[in-house]
Amino acid sequence: MTETETNAYDVVVLGAGPVGENVADRTRAAGLTTAVVESELVGGECSYWACMPSKALLRPVIARADARRVPGLSQAVQGPLDASAVLAHRDYFTSDWTDDGQVGWLDSIGADLYRGHGRLTGPRTVTVTGPDGTERVLTARHAVAVCTGSRAALPGLPGLDAVKPWTSREATSSKTVPGRLIVVGGGVVATEMATVWQALGSEVTLLVRGKGLLPRMEPFAGELVAEALTEAGADVRTGTSVESVTRENGTVVAVTDGGDRIEADEILFATGRAPRTDDIGLDTIGLDPGSWLPVDDSLRVTGHDWLYAVGDVNHRALLTHQGKYQARIAGAAIAARAAGADVAVQPWGPHAATADHGAVPQVVFTDPEAAAVGLSLAEAEQAGHRVKAVDVDLSSVSGAGLYADGYKGRARMVVDVEDEILRGVTLVGPGVGELIHSATIAVAGQVPIGRLWHAVPSYPTISEVWLRLLEAYRDA
Repeated sequence: MTETETNAYDVVVLGAGPVGENVADRTRAAGLTTAVVESELVGGECSYWACMPSKALLRPVIARADARRVPGLSQAVQGPLDASAVLAHRDYFTSDWTDDGQVGWLDSIGADLYRGHGRLTGPRTVTVTGPDGTERVLTARHAVAVCTGSRAALPGLPGLDAVKPWTSREATSSKTVPGRLIVVGGGVVATEMATVWQALGSEVTLLVRGKGLLPRMEPFAGELVAEALTEAGADVRTGTSVESVTRENGTVVAVTDGGDRIEADEILFATGRAPRTDDIGLDTIGLDPGSWLPVDDSLRVTGHDWLYAVGDVNHRALLTHQGKYQARIAGAAIAARAAGADVAVQPWGPHAATADHGAVPQVVFTDPEAAAVGLSLAEAEQAGHRVKAVDVDLSSVSGAGLYADGYKGRARMVVDVEDEILRGVTLVGPGVGELIHSATIAVAGQVPIGRLWHAVPSYPTISEVWLRLLEAYRDA
């Protein structure tokens, strides 16, 4: 094989995380030859440093918390978690950071894998530099899909590199439990990792610049999660910024804007994400390296009829499941255009990622869980909708009382009073993560309030919250 070998495909996918895998799956199902380029592990961030390891770490934490609220069981689960077993459980779900299984899956669908760093070197052209320095040029007859995801964004604090801070990657892959951990941030990664490491034995200090946790959700979600973290022993400080960080004789020292000096063994910065587009050759096609890539609803990059940006890189919804949804849409759109067929980009059409605009679901796997889909009350009002928020205390539902003694939770639905459909739903409480899909169907399907009365929840389940919400709306 020469260093300048050129191979032609119908589609070239840059990035083999869940998003890239799903694009490849759809294009191969349509009969298009497809190459996939990956510089790290096939399966991407989600499989090895995000969704899978974090949820594997969180599952025993949440299971113990639930069991402690059940009479007859609570006394049996008062002891500490077996940290070694929890970490081993995490390692199992990451396949010990090997990707043989996922490589086998790519092979089974007939996609060709190229390992190495892929860069655009012109329209419809990707040059892959392999681990041994060998270069291969891939050309795409129909489309190149950029599915390179995002990385943790660190603040510009002087000397931060020397501190060797944790990002989400280190937080989900650490082989040991730090005695003391500072978590900087108030979003999903910050709250989930604070929940994990506090439960595994760390003394956690959570430093939040804003007014509360989970700022993209309804305010009560962050309030309930903050209350639970505090009860578990974490030190939660809101309205607090980090001014400096140093590591002295192995100990991390963070100084806040209020002058507090906090010592820890590790510090995790969970302060946002940046696109992995800084070194993929965007400059060769007139785009800015390191930028988010704007797309239309078929996930095609503005001004480039052959280029698609799918998943985190387009900044529409930085969630694995939403990226996979986009990948299915993009793959279908690529296949339709390749065949010269009509591309249906009308809202909710087969080639339009309409859900990105108002029906995005998310679960935060803290204790309690927080789950939401669609728009919050503030977002709906800012979008110009005439809406009414209806709130219900989840402890009023029989199923919640059976689920756990002292159940604490809250539910809100945001109703468009003109169309009488749901614009958004938020649920906070133990076990609510498994309820959010029913809300997603109601929001994405724009199910009228009148029809929801006929969707009868089983008794006695927490799903009866739907009945309580409808009653509250009727009586308001």
